[in-house]
Amino acid sequence: MQITEMAAEGLKREYRVVCSAAEIEERVARRLQELAKTVRLPGFRPGRVPLPLLRKRFGASVLGEVLEQVVHEGQRRVIAEHALKPALRPKIEVTSFEEGKDLEFRLDLEVLPQVPEVQLGAIELVRYVAEPDEERVRRSLENLAAARRSYAPPATPRPAREGDQVIVDFTGYLEGQPFEGGTAQDLPVVLGSRTLLPGLEDAIVGRSPGDEFEVEVDVPDNHPRREIAGRKVVFRGRVKEVREPQPVAIDDELARAYAHESLADLEKTLRERLAEEYRRRSRERMKRQLLDQLAERYRFEVPQGMVELEFETIWKQLREEMERSGSSFADFGRSEEEVREEYRAIAERRVRLGLILSDIGTKNQITVEPQELQQAVLREAQRYPGHEREVVEFFRSHPAALEQLRAPIFEDKVVDFIFELARVREEKVSVEELFREPDEETATSEAPATVATPAAGEGAKPEEAEAARQESA
Repeated sequence: MQITEMAAEGLKREYRVVCSAAEIEERVARRLQELAKTVRLPGFRPGRVPLPLLRKRFGASVLGEVLEQVVHEGQRRVIAEHALKPALRPKIEVTSFEEGKDLEFRLDLEVLPQVPEVQLGAIELVRYVAEPDEERVRRSLENLAAARRSYAPPATPRPAREGDQVIVDFTGYLEGQPFEGGTAQDLPVVLGSRTLLPGLEDAIVGRSPGDEFEVEVDVPDNHPRREIAGRKVVFRGRVKEVREPQPVAIDDELARAYAHESLADLEKTLRERLAEEYRRRSRERMKRQLLDQLAERYRFEVPQGMVELEFETIWKQLREEMERSGSSFADFGRSEEEVREEYRAIAERRVRLGLILSDIGTKNQITVEPQELQQAVLREAQRYPGHEREVVEFFRSHPAALEQLRAPIFEDKVVDFIFELARVREEKVSVEELFREPDEETATSEAPATVATPAAGEGAKPEEAEAARQESA
């Protein structure tokens, strides 16, 4: 087998591999001899089938098997002899072959770049620190109380107003015909919750029990029901009941409803959960600072094949989101080509960051322990009650899916390792400042790409979620 390097430019490599006709024939003959020991044909004893007959019956399939082996062996030899680290699976093209002649094929690939040594001690980060204040604890308690609020008819009948719960029947019409999903019976609606289409809720405010209503509504372009999105529809209905909210005392009884012995215990839990929420947010902002600095300081060529794969992933996500929301490129204020260029730059940044973090993790022997991965699988399985066993089995039999769980764990461990060595100063800020989204901060879409076991992404930006939600209490 003869291997010739044809091109070596940047990260791209091209090789020509030639396997002589004599070597191919030798392999075919050897394989036919192996078959002769086991094959059974009518009229012949096992191991006594003549080679010419075997060649006639099995020659084509054996030749195909040998050619496949030669190509795979050639690929392995190219990588081993030239000490290559392919970024992706090499592309192979057979350029010349006829039976009885040499096999010639071309192998194209990109290699992983040499990642610059990152000076971890030179990285400067700010850890923003915010403390839960009593106002936010009080607001959290009010949210908990509101979640348990009941409604009852007012002592004196009156028209519905914002904050009331109304029981309504209605039917929606598109061009005079009822449309699917537009009918409701005995539907409880809290006025002001904005759970109905814009305009429909407004038509109910001020109505008394027994009142009928009719209203024309402009359905938003991004409505999930495509048949009515961007259309005008008419709703006809009747208010059946008006109920007003009943006060809920913030006391020990409320605390017991949330599995706490006293109000003081509940307040303590809320403070702890708010503090944990703030710590997560602080870490996320530190991580964004880190990624921005790495992307700015360490610039090097990255494999374009990896960039293209990353671009295809995030571009598909964008198009799916646009489809769901009914938006278009005009909403971006840019042409599709301009948005494509922006997303290609994002893809290149993500690949570069993924390579940097992967390199840091490898050099510092950072690994994902089996128990860490097992816990991740179990957490994923818990998202599908009743199907936990199937989910666990899915990850066992799909290594690529398991890698998607391993990647963010690896990323977090590498990031935490960098935090330990970087120069970090603390800065006390308000909660509003902590959750601010400055324009100059890196978008989540620019998070690292998955490379081997590196960063899979920073995750969604947390909003200022009060840790006092019912499920978190």
